[in-house]
Amino acid sequence: MSRRLRPLPPGSTLGILGGGQLGRFLTLEARSMGYRVRVLDCDPHAPCAQAAHAHARVPFDDIRAVLAWAKDCAAVTYEFENVPARTVLALEKAGVIVRPSSLPLSVSQDRLVEKEFALRRGVPVAPFAPVRSSEELESAAKSVGFPALLKTVRGGYDGKNQARVSTLAQAREARGRLGKHPLIWEKKIDFLKEFSIVIARDAAGRTAAYPASENTHEGGILVSSAAPARIPPRARTRAENAARTLAAALDLVGVLCAEFFLEKGGSILLNELAPRPHNSGHYTLDACRTSQFGQQLRALCGLPLGPVSMRGAAAMLNILGEGKGNLLEGEEEALSLPGVRLHLYGKKEARSGRKMGHLTALASTPGKALSLARRARKLLRWA
Repeated sequence: MSRRLRPLPPGSTLGILGGGQLGRFLTLEARSMGYRVRVLDCDPHAPCAQAAHAHARVPFDDIRAVLAWAKDCAAVTYEFENVPARTVLALEKAGVIVRPSSLPLSVSQDRLVEKEFALRRGVPVAPFAPVRSSEELESAAKSVGFPALLKTVRGGYDGKNQARVSTLAQAREARGRLGKHPLIWEKKIDFLKEFSIVIARDAAGRTAAYPASENTHEGGILVSSAAPARIPPRARTRAENAARTLAAALDLVGVLCAEFFLEKGGSILLNELAPRPHNSGHYTLDACRTSQFGQQLRALCGLPLGPVSMRGAAAMLNILGEGKGNLLEGEEEALSLPGVRLHLYGKKEARSGRKMGHLTALASTPGKALSLARRARKLLRWA
């Protein structure tokens, strides 16, 4: 079980491993509560560093430097899964409070470990098989079948390091293209909807689950989320129970996102886990009494979790770079629409597919909120 964390008083210094937009939102939340923030990330223009009190440009795998950085931190968290688990483990061994711990990180970093972990806890997943050799590739094609997704076991996000395959020839070509790293063969699911549950858990094991959000992806990148998800109540309850089960099994203190597929007939399958705030939970910034970043801060600092009730239906739409310019125009027109909020992440280069910000729209129903968000997005353009 997790150690109880005495509430950290305002003025305490918090450390964030990773400098992306998730860390930026946490930093802004922490500053509003009177905490100081130190971020560790090699990127000199890291969005989180723009809001933090101090920025250490240190590689995540330089354990000695990370330990020195953490000496001034009352507690540490990570804002994405590519922080080496061994670095977090070294911090824990040195007596640093890290929330979530290295266990959720190590499980979520390995797709095979993650799926096996879920199955042992009674949470269903899509059929899968390991692929570490040509023989295992042939075996997976027979046992799991087509169509399928070949993914690297480690690394990859937003559709990176994976390939869709429909024939054995395609699978062989994809394995060569993916560098012959250890892979996982996953059955491609003909699902009705993708949805996610974001849940917060404190050191005493108390949880608070946000309303599910239904998600749309294009090219492996999340495009939009709408909440509350338009899914059967039984599916929502099963997913919330599964998320709570996994959070408890991971002894997680912080925020966990569990992504699911909704199948025909109402059954659910776990897709993947993220032991941190998630893009699909960004709607909570504007629509919920406590945002997912507020919960992350509360869990990290040993404070009570906040209420998660919504003010109404909401939709989130990502603003992706297009490689056509770095200046966003049209904000005035978009924000003139009632119920629309705009969040920009402070990134300098709007590369194609890069998450540069997001829009949130509030309305009476998820469908109306999504329509409003899309209307606002059409008013924005890169120049």
